[in-house]
This record gives sequence, C-alpha cells and structure tokens, in this order.
Amino acid sequence: MSTTPLTFLVVLLLTLAAFNGDAANTNGVYQPCADTKVQRSDGFTFGIAFSSRDSFYFNQSHQLSPCDTRLSLASSNSQLAVFRPKVDEISLLTVNTSSFFPDSYGGYMVAFAGRKYAARSIPAFVANSTYTVTSFTLVLEFKDGRLQNLYWKRDGCASCAGNSNFVCLNNQDCAIRTSNCQNRGGSVDCSLGIQLAFSGTDKHLAVLNSWYEVENLRQYSLYGLYSNLRDSLTSQYNKFF
Repeated sequence: MSTTPLTFLVVLLLTLAAFNGDAANTNGVYQPCADTKVQRSDGFTFGIAFSSRDSFYFNQSHQLSPCDTRLSLASSNSQLAVFRPKVDEISLLTVNTSSFFPDSYGGYMVAFAGRKYAARSIPAFVANSTYTVTSFTLVLEFKDGRLQNLYWKRDGCASCAGNSNFVCLNNQDCAIRTSNCQNRGGSVDCSLGIQLAFSGTDKHLAVLNSWYEVENLRQYSLYGLYSNLRDSLTSQYNKFF
C-alpha cells in the first residue's frame, strides 16, 4: 500500500473457538502489507479493500494485491477494512454499512495480506444500486504458517433457495434489493457479514481445522450464535449463515 492510507471503516470481529486451548500470540506483525508466519492461536492481520473491479487490475489485465502501489488504490475511490482474527478460530467479521455504502466505492471487495509473499482473493461483488450481498464465507489457506491464498466459498444460493426476499445472482450469491437497506429507503440492516475460516498448516505443521468445522456447522445457523450482533437482519429475513 502506498504511504497515503485508505479510509478505514468501522469493523467488528467476533470469534468462535474451533478447538480447545489458549496458546500465546507469537505474531508481532500488525500491518496487512507485511509478511509473517503464524501458528494456531496467533493473531493474523489482513485487509479487505473496497473499490471497483477494474481498480484491482493493472493495465486491465493482471490482478495485483492492494498492497502493490501500482494499483494506486489510496488515491482512488477506495476504502479499507483491517481485521486481526485468531488463527484457526471461526470468526464472524462485520462491516457497518450505516454510513458506508459499498456501491459508492465501486461495489467490489478483495481480501489480501503480505507483500513479498502477497496473497489476494479474486474481486467479490458486494453491491450496486440494485442489489446488495450481505453474507460471505472467506477461507484463508496457509502452508507452513505462510498465507498462500484467500478465496470466497459460495453455496450456489442454497441458503436462500425458495425465499422471495432474496435474489440469486449468477447462481452463486444471495442478494437483497438495495432499496430495502437502511438509509437506502428500506429498513433492513445490510451490514456485511463475513464468516472466516482457516485451512492448511501452521509454522509447526499443525493442521488448521476451522474450515472443516464450518462445513460441519452449515446445517446450523451461526446467526443464532451471533444473535446480538445481527438482530435487525435476522428478525426480517431467514437465517442463512
């Protein structure tokens, strides 16, 4: 990232332990654009940049990490959220959209971390003036404690099948009509919810299991566990995490 910081968003992080034990943090790296190796229970810092889809590509052909200054995100219409979850814990990340409208900043987001060993997700659609996607699952994949990849896991709209309150976009994302969102003419809390999990191995070659825990929990509603966080949404629409 260039020396001019992107605007930071208000973010909230809740975690659900996927295993027993409370090891001490050994990761002293707190910047998303820095390299590190981690073990289970370490804090791990990564960012999510919001901008237009094209802004994540250099010369409109090669996708680069938001940490790469050739993208000039800091001087463009972009915003940044930074999170520090614990490694191998299931986390629910939220971005408060009461005063932040993703469609005003290009409508796409990319998760990223690292510089020399830069990793980034593909751009994920969040919102435009017609539709808003509020629920995502992000998996951080590590090898020997080094981040290798970040990827969005989608369920092909299975979570909202048969629910007329949602629209299935591209056969992969459940979306709400933007006009139903708070401060956009409606009453629904359209804050973004990102369910986070880990896979691969840490720097001691211990297997990261939280992604498998997420798979097992898909038969249940994680909104039940985080009811105090998303009451306004769950009271109006079916629980679909």
